[in-house]
Amino acid sequence: MQKEKEWRLKDPASPDNVARLAAELGIDNVLASLLVGRGVRTFEEARSFFRPNLSSLHDPFLMKDMDKAVGRIERAVRSGEKILVYGDYDVDGTTAVALVYSFLRKIARGVDFYIPDRYDEGYGVSAKGIDWAAANGFSLIITLDCGIKAIDKVRYARSKGLDIIICDHHLPETELPEAVAVLDPKREDCDYPFDDLSGCGVGFKLVQAYSMKNGIPFENLLPLLDLLVVSIASDLVTVVGENRVLAHFGLKMLNEQPRIGLQAMINLANLEPSHITIDDIVFKIGPRINAAGRMESGRLAVELLTAENSADAFAIGTKINNNNNERKSIDREITKEALEMVQNGTCRCSDNAVVVYAPDWNKGVVGIVASRLVEAYYKPTFVLTKSNGFVTGSARSVRGFDLYEAISSCADLLENYGGHIYAAGLTLREENLDEFVNRIDKYVGEHIKEEMSTPIVDVDSEINFSQINPKFCRILKLFQPFGPGNSAPVFLTRNVYDDGNGRKVGPGGQHLKLELIQESEPYHQISAIAFNMADMFDHIHNGNPVDICYSVVENYFRGNSTLQLRIKDMRERTDINL
Repeated sequence: MQKEKEWRLKDPASPDNVARLAAELGIDNVLASLLVGRGVRTFEEARSFFRPNLSSLHDPFLMKDMDKAVGRIERAVRSGEKILVYGDYDVDGTTAVALVYSFLRKIARGVDFYIPDRYDEGYGVSAKGIDWAAANGFSLIITLDCGIKAIDKVRYARSKGLDIIICDHHLPETELPEAVAVLDPKREDCDYPFDDLSGCGVGFKLVQAYSMKNGIPFENLLPLLDLLVVSIASDLVTVVGENRVLAHFGLKMLNEQPRIGLQAMINLANLEPSHITIDDIVFKIGPRINAAGRMESGRLAVELLTAENSADAFAIGTKINNNNNERKSIDREITKEALEMVQNGTCRCSDNAVVVYAPDWNKGVVGIVASRLVEAYYKPTFVLTKSNGFVTGSARSVRGFDLYEAISSCADLLENYGGHIYAAGLTLREENLDEFVNRIDKYVGEHIKEEMSTPIVDVDSEINFSQINPKFCRILKLFQPFGPGNSAPVFLTRNVYDDGNGRKVGPGGQHLKLELIQESEPYHQISAIAFNMADMFDHIHNGNPVDICYSVVENYFRGNSTLQLRIKDMRERTDINL
């Protein structure tokens, strides 16, 4: 069912630059080429890249309104005001709330946090949350990972005598809320040097600024970085610049001294302690934290992330882990139903965009289902359900297609929407659904380009297995942490075959575990895992060679480290050049 991927070998870097850097660093040309492709040209730039330093973090006061935000918090702390830390129910929002709440409760009295209910209140600042804050004597609300579009809600809060500081990283509209301070590096009038912080990252810059102004050593903030790396990895912001530095030291904290709640998650996810990677966060830790808000309450996630003893952390973590198991079961069932709708023609549309709608689907998993449908059909996808009398849901895009712009073109039909180029959420009245489907399908058809309709595997370099030696792997490891903007290098090797012991693994045997050997090379066998490629098993098991695209990973299991290829795509052997 999945569309065949195009393998695209990246344009080679300047041979002179590559040769010069390879000689300076004493590394092979493949690794030097990877560095040049990341903008590294000199020995000094390579040292900075390989050894991130906290001293390279930007001054938080370069962010517009930071002085106002810090000043208002200082006044609240001095006068004993009650402060409410308010955030979204996803991983970025809950880690951001946990980070700022953890910091403030050490310096102020009367600090609490609030996470809106996904089903009752929906995304962002809610009237119910403001009413709760007013009724409970709070005078200052700090929003995290939300609020940049909450113009009416901020006005409502002010009418109740509440001040609001907004910390957000989503794209603002032309008009900003009339808050005490609006911290968002994407503001047009903000000169902050790095604009792709996560919501949690903006919260961190706020506590960093407060600390600088009030003589709190930066070392006191280091224990917060495990939360920050979880947000950076899970929210898929770019892992370059300041994010790369924060992710590097966040992983160090997560591996060496994780907070009690994250340690509970590491144990419940059966991860190898002290060897947690960005991938572990993306595929194991993040989805579990997200499951709290999807299935029960995002408040549970913050309680976990701010737990102060192991017993509480384990109890909350177990509940969240159970939520995640339930989420997986529901999302499998809904994905199956959605795929059947597309296949039998009962979906709302499937020509240019895929739109599926069922009023009884669980709102908490529709984003995951949309991602699954994009994998299957590789078209912009909308998965919609019904909640509180409205049609609501999530959308996911394909490479290069601006989903947010597409949804914005239908703004007159929508009650609410938000997101970015590749992921968005929306709410509309049911009577507008048919018109929305027609217009969105037409918009996609008119704006999507042919190259956006084919999934692409970007290949960094073609290499032979013999080049993957210990030194190569040691230096490759220094390229971490990987993520958008600094993706794990992808290599192409042709004419490899299994040693005869390859087998199907995983639930239903959907994955392949292989021991690969390259034809015509000195004998060099490497283990490989190929997720969701069981349909290639018979071809490989019969001794036929394949071409593979893959990344090189270190696999830890019960204290042992082994090299493994994580296969991105494979093809029956051809002699066609890229």
